[in-house]
Amino acid sequence: MARPAQFGKDTGLQFRMLLTIFLLGLVYVIFAGVIFAAGGSAVAIVLFVAVLSSVQFFASDKLALRAMGAREVSPGEAPELHAMIERLCIQADIPKPKIAIADTPMPNAFAMGRSQKHATVCATTGIMNVLSPSELEGVMAHEITHIVNRDVAIMTLASFFASIAATIVQFGFLFGGGFGGGYSNSDDDDNPSFMVVILVSVLVYVVSFLLMQALSRYREFAADRGAAVITGRPSALSSALLKISNAMERTPTQDLRAAGELNAFFIVPASVKNSILGLFATHPPMEKRIEALSRLEAQLQSGARPVAA
Repeated sequence: MARPAQFGKDTGLQFRMLLTIFLLGLVYVIFAGVIFAAGGSAVAIVLFVAVLSSVQFFASDKLALRAMGAREVSPGEAPELHAMIERLCIQADIPKPKIAIADTPMPNAFAMGRSQKHATVCATTGIMNVLSPSELEGVMAHEITHIVNRDVAIMTLASFFASIAATIVQFGFLFGGGFGGGYSNSDDDDNPSFMVVILVSVLVYVVSFLLMQALSRYREFAADRGAAVITGRPSALSSALLKISNAMERTPTQDLRAAGELNAFFIVPASVKNSILGLFATHPPMEKRIEALSRLEAQLQSGARPVAA
């Protein structure tokens, strides 16, 4: 079944993803060059980055599920959820992803995977208990749209490179910055090569973080729009977002902190309690998402083609 014509392509999202890939690639070519110039082994650097990026890219869904304590469920274990996602995938014209459930009171959902054929959608028991069937369908359609748009893979790479830079900074200070084999026994603070690598690692982390934040906020608008088009009920997703936000306020802080690493992938960030003026928010403000969905509701009711926010 072909995807509905009005689903369209979000050129704004595609441009941002291409720009993010280009800038990340540029930053990390410079990053590798600095480490090499500081005395690191070129072969060791290439192997280190290749192995870690391969693990992250090909096992991102498994790592995320393990972090959430989630497990894949069969149609026999969750028939209604499987049937719902299967209907949405037919509407969106993509293969049905793997489906997982995380046993946690935190109401949330996320999608992970390197491609449309290798993807996983996860819902928590908290969100399944809080939302009505139509609201849950809106949330699942939102996650399906992330898979349609292929933005999950870009976010996975962006978050991975940021974590690499952060790890180098942490281990550099802890273990003395042994990036190469030819350092003398002088103190690390007197080693200019070590300090250059640390400073560049910090810069790389900041650039990666900012790129990831900017892309993450826009991709949430795009996924909200896709969910509205797939289901034809933007109001159901609006209601779901409000319910999730309210329920998040009642979720124990330890549960929110435990899930914090996946904030950029959740439909509503687990840090909603502690957001500071939205400066470092991975998602757009809730009121702006609701406003955008209200405009989409009006467009759909008038028969107009929905346009990107």
